[in-house]
Amino acid sequence: MNIGIVGAAGRGSSFKTACEACENVKIHAVCDINEEKLTEAKENLGAAEQYTDYYEMLEKSDIQAVVIGSPMQFHAEQTIAALKRDMHVLCEVTAGISIEECKAIVAAAKDSKGIYMMAENYTYMKPNALIKNLVQQGVFGEVYYAEGEYLHELKWLAEETTWRRHYQMGIDGITYYTHSLGPILQWMPGDRVVKVCCEGTGARHTDPRGDKYCQSSSVMLAKTAKGALIKIRVDMLSDRPHAATNYQLQGTTGCYESSRGGPIDSNKIWFKELGNSISNERGKERIAPVWHNLDSLMNIDVLADKYMPEVWRNPSDEAKRGGHGGGDYFEVFDFVKAANGEIPCPVGIHEAMDMTLPGLISQQSIKEDGRWIEVPNSRNW
Repeated sequence: MNIGIVGAAGRGSSFKTACEACENVKIHAVCDINEEKLTEAKENLGAAEQYTDYYEMLEKSDIQAVVIGSPMQFHAEQTIAALKRDMHVLCEVTAGISIEECKAIVAAAKDSKGIYMMAENYTYMKPNALIKNLVQQGVFGEVYYAEGEYLHELKWLAEETTWRRHYQMGIDGITYYTHSLGPILQWMPGDRVVKVCCEGTGARHTDPRGDKYCQSSSVMLAKTAKGALIKIRVDMLSDRPHAATNYQLQGTTGCYESSRGGPIDSNKIWFKELGNSISNERGKERIAPVWHNLDSLMNIDVLADKYMPEVWRNPSDEAKRGGHGGGDYFEVFDFVKAANGEIPCPVGIHEAMDMTLPGLISQQSIKEDGRWIEVPNSRNW
């Protein structure tokens, strides 16, 4: 399978290692509007061709798949153009920036012989993949509450990649959220968000030109079809330490809290198999749950053999070095397997919409004073 990468001089360069490790896969063409860095990207990625025009690459190059690593506002049109040519698509997040765009992507995917996969790499990170496996094996019981937070001050990056200034930091509501919501939805299999509401803190920061950014911190509450409650917080503006992988999960028989990155914090978990402790409250002894260090726990062979996902049991050095905690590596392997019909697409068109649509609806909710608004189901489009 020959792959073409758009955005190859930037985000697209991170897919090199995984593509080289996949059998019968080659980065054949690269595309970027940055001509100065494009030749360097071509050499780095080992491509045979380079283009500054995406549509020219689609028309002229012998490629069967595209990796879309361009800015968010181009994802939909570039996805649709490839799907209409029956090419496979691996697209960076989010799938689209409006409901109308998302409807057009779904329509194109239905009519295409190519598969669509959204590159939500956080779902492949070791802790997130492990929690997914634990949920599937029933250790959390019935899952009914979760939190996800993406707290990553990036005002400086908005000056270097100026599209972020509007699409990520200029729109009230939840704008960059699938890294938080994506893993959580995989921990709630068979469920989807059916309504959301959103509120914010107000605009507290200005850019170097004195213009206000969007509301500094926004929170979305989401209810699922099965009655679970999810809280998503996104803050790309507040001056604070980076903490972009914050999660909590609560079930009837277990719970999980990720590390928030502090000096003594760690990923911690409890479920019934791990045991309890004796606590003394108001002079009465009682059996109570106690936290266990998730990372230490998975070094215990008997537990690791039982619960560790297959891909993380003996990962290669290349996988360990893969960006975003190995996510950039493993998602490419799944994309290739899905394109070859070996597995169902893990973040296919409707999973991508389940991760994308709630945030878009949140942007409407915050305009309407936090009103609860229904989230459309792309399976009905």
